Amino acid sequence: MGILFEDGNFELFRNGFLQTVELSALSALFALLLGVLLAAFRVSPVPVLRVFGTVWVNIFRNTPLTVLFFAVVFGLPRLDVHFDHFTFAVIALSAYTASFVCEVIRSGINTVPVGQAEAARSLGMTFGQTLTQIVLPQAGRTVLGPLSSVFIALPRNSAVAGAFSVGELFNFQTTLNEKGYSILGIFFWVALAYLFLSTCVALFFKFLESRLAVAR
Repeated sequence: MGILFEDGNFELFRNGFLQTVELSALSALFALLLGVLLAAFRVSPVPVLRVFGTVWVNIFRNTPLTVLFFAVVFGLPRLDVHFDHFTFAVIALSAYTASFVCEVIRSGINTVPVGQAEAARSLGMTFGQTLTQIVLPQAGRTVLGPLSSVFIALPRNSAVAGAFSVGELFNFQTTLNEKGYSILGIFFWVALAYLFLSTCVALFFKFLESRLAVAR
């Protein structure tokens, strides 16, 4: 268990941990923004937008994350789109996670009584105004639990980025494994780090649920 404090390993671990936090946070932010937009497309009165949202969700939810990383890291450069590996990882994780966020948000939208949207339209509100001012504020409160499950899984999903030259926790594990350290000892610290991140995300959503709870 003391391998973390040998030969500069703590610095490697710290850098991997911080990189995982940064990768997860950025991916969560972009996935949330994109997921809400896709959910709006899915319930839009415009057929083209509904089709786009449906196709996006069906493709990205049913594509293994590793395959998606391969497509982004090796496919985009062929289209003359060039970024560093960290940015490619954010793109892949955001696109993948957004499909799950979209379905969670859409399920929350479906819990809002249709009469409220109809009343808003009768007052002259547009679809966008109805969605942002009437529907989404109510839907958001109902989907905090399911959303927490999506974002708790995100740091663990980010481990795939370690196989594509991103220096996160999985990369730390690979580096120490190549140095000949005990796999059990390495996995202990990596698992502890992921447990810590998952617990922080769970507590954050628990806090949001308590703050946004509606008395019934």
